[in-house]
Order: sequence, then C-alpha cells, then structure tokens
Amino acid sequence: MARWDPGTEDRLRRAALELFTEHGYDNVTVAQIAERAGITRRSYFRYFPDKREVLFAGAELLPPAIAEAVRDSAEQSVPAIALDAARRVGAALVTRVDRSPERLAVIESSPELRERERTKHAAITAALCDALVDRGAAAGEARLVARLVAICLQEAVERWIGTGQDFLSCLDVAVAAVRSTADLFPSSVRP
Repeated sequence: MARWDPGTEDRLRRAALELFTEHGYDNVTVAQIAERAGITRRSYFRYFPDKREVLFAGAELLPPAIAEAVRDSAEQSVPAIALDAARRVGAALVTRVDRSPERLAVIESSPELRERERTKHAAITAALCDALVDRGAAAGEARLVARLVAICLQEAVERWIGTGQDFLSCLDVAVAAVRSTADLFPSSVRP
C-alpha cells in the first residue's frame, strides 16, 4: 500500500464508525481502527491526532470559513449577513460531512464526543460573532444573531442527516422555526 494512499482517510472514517457502532466509542482503540482500515497504528496518526478526531475531521475549517463568508456577504443587515454566511458555508459543508445517522448516534452516546461537538459549535458561534462585529455590528446584536444562526445551522445539519432533504431546505425550516418561536415572547412581556 502506498505511503499516502488517497483513500486511507475515508477508510479510517468508515472503519472507526463501524467499530464505534459495533462496540461503543469507549471500547475501541486506535489500533483496532487502523487494523480494520488496513494500516498500522503509527500510520493512523498521520491522518488524525486521536480517535475522537476521526469523527470531526475538517471541523477546524468551519470557523474561518464562516468568518470569510460574513466578510464576503453582499447583504447589509446583521441577520441577513449571518444567514447568508450560514447558507453558503452550509451548502459547502454538506459535501464534506458524513451524512450517516450512525455518526450522530455515536456522538450522542459519548459525553466526550458531545463535549467535542459543543466545542465545535462554540467556535463557529464565536467566529460568526467576531466577523459580524468586524463588519460593524454592535457586540450585543452580533452575539445574539450569531447564537441564533449557529443554532439554525446545527438544526439544519441534524435535519439534513435525518431526513434526506437538501441542506438549504433544512436551513429554511430551522430559520422558520426560530422565527415562529420568537412569537412566544409577545411585546407586552417585559424582562
């Protein structure tokens, strides 16, 4: 086998997901994943720093991508800029994300993986907020809009994985749900 076989990373992802599904995340070792993928344990670390990251490969690209999308947006209002960025990054994201419900189930089964998912979500939210502030948004508005749009993005990804619908339709549904939820807070209610 070639030292840097272009299919190795995909084989590692498939092997890890199969093993995590069969035995549980905590009961699987890097050596087992590497063996199932047909490489050595040492070679595994050329692709992923640990067994957790095999499920989150590429997540580090999301915060800078969303910040760039905010900077490049032609929209003018803070919510429109954030949603435009989420639409563009989300549309690109779905070409790289494992759409299997098994991946979500493995993440949900492990406190360590749920924490890693929350960390990823927080990094996306922070990048979105910072980029909105850089575009001139007030810090409070940017923070709230970033949180709401990040929630919509997360909901859209989960819906996309679970339903098989196209991603942008899933994002539209998530945004509509947030908008309708805002109706729960009538203007006569004071904080």
